[in-house]
Amino acid sequence: MLFLVFQLDAERYALDAATVAAVLPRVELRRLPQAHAAVAGVFDYRGEVVPVIDLCALALQRPARDAMSTRIVLADYLDRSGGARRLGLLAERVVDTVRLPEEAFAPSGVDQPQARYLGPVARDAHGLLQRIGVRELLPEAVHDLLFAQAAQA
Repeated sequence: MLFLVFQLDAERYALDAATVAAVLPRVELRRLPQAHAAVAGVFDYRGEVVPVIDLCALALQRPARDAMSTRIVLADYLDRSGGARRLGLLAERVVDTVRLPEEAFAPSGVDQPQARYLGPVARDAHGLLQRIGVRELLPEAVHDLLFAQAAQA
């Protein structure tokens, strides 16, 4: 399997490339007043308004750094009703991919109910990396904030 690798501080994480539609440069986002701290804003992607989650704000309680390697990963996200949505993930040091078999990943041994998106861990030539589950990424409050209007339409 192919994985897109990014970092949260010094730690490496992996997204299944099958869930990644595009990797885009960081663009100016339209901020949403009173939104959850992890919601960086929205942007127009080919005529579609796409919400963007700042992975650093979600996991580390700080905004992503403004660097050349900070990117918006456009991910395919399945909402609770099974509807396909586009979701932007603002991530730092998005500069690499890695191929690993599914069986290379093993449970971390630590249950983190507040961070359901943190999946199993694998080792490669550069050390450990942890898989991120896109579908599990959004806390319920953030999911509802982003997709409640679409569900009512």
